[in-house]
Amino acid sequence: MRDDDRLLDLPEAEFGSGVIGVCDLCGTRQAVIVLRKERFKLCVIDFLNKAWIKSEKKPGVPAPLYQSERVWFETDATSTGRAQGVVLRPTRIVRHPVILVTPDIFGLTTTMLDAAIRFAREGFEVFLPDVGKTEGIGTGLHVAMRAGARLRGGVPVTSTRVGGLVHLYADALEYLRSREMVDPAKSGVFGASYGASLALALAAQDTQLGAVVLAYPMPVSPANHARLVTAPLLFVGGDHDAAAERTRRQLEAVRASSKARFELIVVEGVRHHYLSRDLGAYDLPRAEETWSRIVAFLKRAEAEDYYDTRTNFTPFSLRA
Repeated sequence: MRDDDRLLDLPEAEFGSGVIGVCDLCGTRQAVIVLRKERFKLCVIDFLNKAWIKSEKKPGVPAPLYQSERVWFETDATSTGRAQGVVLRPTRIVRHPVILVTPDIFGLTTTMLDAAIRFAREGFEVFLPDVGKTEGIGTGLHVAMRAGARLRGGVPVTSTRVGGLVHLYADALEYLRSREMVDPAKSGVFGASYGASLALALAAQDTQLGAVVLAYPMPVSPANHARLVTAPLLFVGGDHDAAAERTRRQLEAVRASSKARFELIVVEGVRHHYLSRDLGAYDLPRAEETWSRIVAFLKRAEAEDYYDTRTNFTPFSLRA
């Protein structure tokens, strides 16, 4: 093998030959394989994982951790029989666990995009249904959810109108599980605020889910709906958030009788939407700690290494 990193200056280097160089993906100087046709140098591990497939990057530029694309999926929740969304797919060619992000009717907000990017960077294939571009979803649905949460004890997750959106998400999850290079046995759902209430409603229907993450969810009606959830569940909400606190009490009420493991975390000193970068309630240090805990929870679920969290919730606090 030759000690030369300047692969493109070696016209005699043949496809498949070995040199000493820096792997274009892992960045480590070691024995690498020349992929001249792909303009890449890869170490053995990345070569076996076929991580260079369809890459147009030049040597010295690491491959992106994920790629995004807009897709259409079949659903009978719309009159056209289909709806659209955005997929974030890790570039490493291994089977990925999957996460469905459930927006509320405001669509792909910064919180939803932030969550999707963080999960994709951790190796999850993520799908965000683009409800802002889906027919039949508009102000009427928002009024129904908001009025239910504020005036009738909770978001009416069993109503026809809200149930239609939950059905759309069920079809989106079915599509996500059917994609190539995913592990359908390892699936989770994430939502925030009203989207978290919808995630809870979906989790109550889907017994194949492996993890449910609810960020400051609005309360739901019926109040004991969470008893139907069978997957490990993580709740995070602030101690200055009255709506999320009502939801936490709903979860606590059914926790003992639930088949699922519930982990309930109250974050000190934050309000509703404290994960939203573009809103006044955003709290950077506590948001980062919360995202770390969410990712760790999803990783445990992916590894099927659950532990009993039936004890009382554990508050945590970060000081700026």
